[in-house]
Amino acid sequence: MKLKIAVLISGSGTNLQALIDACKGADYPAEIAIVISNKADAFGLTRAKNAGIECKVINHKDFATREEFDKSMHAEIIASGAEFVCMAGFMRLLSEWFVDQWHNKLINIHPSLLPSFKGINAQKQAIDFGAKIAGCTVHFVRKEMDAGPIIIQSAIPILPGDTPESLGGRLLHEEHKSYVEALKLVASGKVKIIGEVTEII
Repeated sequence: MKLKIAVLISGSGTNLQALIDACKGADYPAEIAIVISNKADAFGLTRAKNAGIECKVINHKDFATREEFDKSMHAEIIASGAEFVCMAGFMRLLSEWFVDQWHNKLINIHPSLLPSFKGINAQKQAIDFGAKIAGCTVHFVRKEMDAGPIIIQSAIPILPGDTPESLGGRLLHEEHKSYVEALKLVASGKVKIIGEVTEII
């Protein structure tokens, strides 16, 4: 049985596409049950529709509170049969309620080597700091921003003359590989969480 997942997006969906492509493999242990976007014009929705995946737009502006929006998402995820949630460029902070509902069943990818350079503009933060190495992190989500047990990290050098755009462009390839591999490990039951640290078994 493949693990049924929901993917949350807000934008172009390149990491979503990597997951879509991986899930086509007969031996890949996960399948996408639904894609949810808080933005109706997110190109990731087109990617999902082209792959025949159920899509849902839930506009966060239609809700008075973050938790009400999250409860609406939660209801759609449950109705789809999804058992696990992947954030892939989802540009909303989740409520503590939602994170608790999906404890250890919710992962995210962040474009830095966490715990360094949390939040937005991670590539600019790394360059401005003078870091020599950048990277990406796939991690379980906790109520604190860009925190939680780390599953996989991948690193690339920051080159002389790099801009946030050039660095981010090179990093995308690593993000795609890392997210596909991290989900595979989780869906295969090979990730064990001990306290707030993961162990690959």
